Amino acid sequence: MTTFASKSAGSGSDSRLQPWVEKYRPKTIDDVSSQEHTVAVLRKALASTNLPHMLFYGPPGTGKTSTILALSRQLFGPDLFRSRVLELNASDERGISVVREKIKTFARETPRHVGVSSDGKTYPCPPYKLIILDEADSMTQDAQSALRRIMETYSRITRFCLVCNYVTRIIEPLASRCSKFRFRPLDSTSSQSRIEMIANAEGVNVDSGVLELILQLADGDLRKAITYLQTAQRLHSATTPPTPVSNMSIHEISGVVPTDTIDDLLRSMGVDPESGIDQDFLKGGFEAVKNNIKGISRDGWSAGQVLEQVHDRLIPIATIGTIAKAQAALAIAECDKALCEGGDEEIQLFECCLRIHAAMAR
Repeated sequence: MTTFASKSAGSGSDSRLQPWVEKYRPKTIDDVSSQEHTVAVLRKALASTNLPHMLFYGPPGTGKTSTILALSRQLFGPDLFRSRVLELNASDERGISVVREKIKTFARETPRHVGVSSDGKTYPCPPYKLIILDEADSMTQDAQSALRRIMETYSRITRFCLVCNYVTRIIEPLASRCSKFRFRPLDSTSSQSRIEMIANAEGVNVDSGVLELILQLADGDLRKAITYLQTAQRLHSATTPPTPVSNMSIHEISGVVPTDTIDDLLRSMGVDPESGIDQDFLKGGFEAVKNNIKGISRDGWSAGQVLEQVHDRLIPIATIGTIAKAQAALAIAECDKALCEGGDEEIQLFECCLRIHAAMAR
C-alpha cells in the first residue's frame, strides 16, 4: 500500500470539486509530457511569435488540446486570451453555417493591442488572433472547404490550429496549409511521473501496483488515467473510514475485466493461456463454461468487453492452429453482431464460448 501526502489541504472547495484533468492541465508548453519534438518547435515559434497555421493529430489523451491552450496563454496572457482566442469543438459545431458565421466573423476582426497585463507580466501579444478547432476531423467536407478560403483570406490577422485524432479525415487542401504536429501515445516513464505527481498532490492512498495498473488500462491516454484515479479516489474516500484504492476498483471503474477472470474462462474452453490447447481443461466442457459465464454475468462485466479480451488473449497463442483460431474468431464475430442487434448477453456469450470449446476440441 502506498500513501501519498496531500499538498492541497488548503485549497478551496472549488478546487477540490474541479476535475483533475482540468486542474493539472499544463500551464506552459514546457509542462507538456513526452512530446519533445513538438514542444521544441513550438518553443522556437513562441520566441519568434510567428506561428503558422497548425494541425495537431494523434490518439486521444496525448496532450493536443492542452498544448495549444498552454501556447495561447503564453502568447496572449490572461487579459487578452478571451478576446484573441476562439476555441470551438467541431464535433458539436461542425456545419458550414458555423464556419460562415462564428469563424468568419471572428477571423475578420482586427485585433487590438493592449499594454502590460494585469498580472504584471509581459507577453508577446503578436498582432493576430488564434482560432482553435478541436475535433476538426468531425467537420463536414463542405465546412472544411469553406474554412480553406477563410484561412487564406485572413491569415495576416488570424491563425488556425486544427486538432484531430485522424489526420486522414482532414481534406488535403486544408492539411497542406498547416504545419503538421504528430502527438504520440505517452511513454510509461513520463505518464507514471505525472500520475504520481497528481496522486502526491491530492493525497491519494493506493494499494501496491494500482498506479501501474491505471497506466496499463489507459494505454497511453493520460486523460483517461487521471480520470480513473480521481474516480477511484472519490469512491474510496467516501467510505468510513477511507480505504486505499484497490486494483479491483480500477477494473470496475474502467470496465476492463481482470486478467485472471479471462484466463479462467479460457481454461474452461480448453485453452491454457500460456501453452495453448490443454486436454485436461477440455474435459470440463459444458458445465465448466456455464459456471464461468454465470460468474461473469453475476459480476456485471460487459459481454462485449469479455469478447474483446478473449480475442486479444486467444489469438496471439502461437501453439493453437490457424483453423481453430479462425473458427474461434468467427464465433466471436457472430456473437458481437448478435449483441449489437440486442441479443441476450449471457446466452450469446455462453454459445460463443461453447463454439470456441468445440473448435479447440477438434
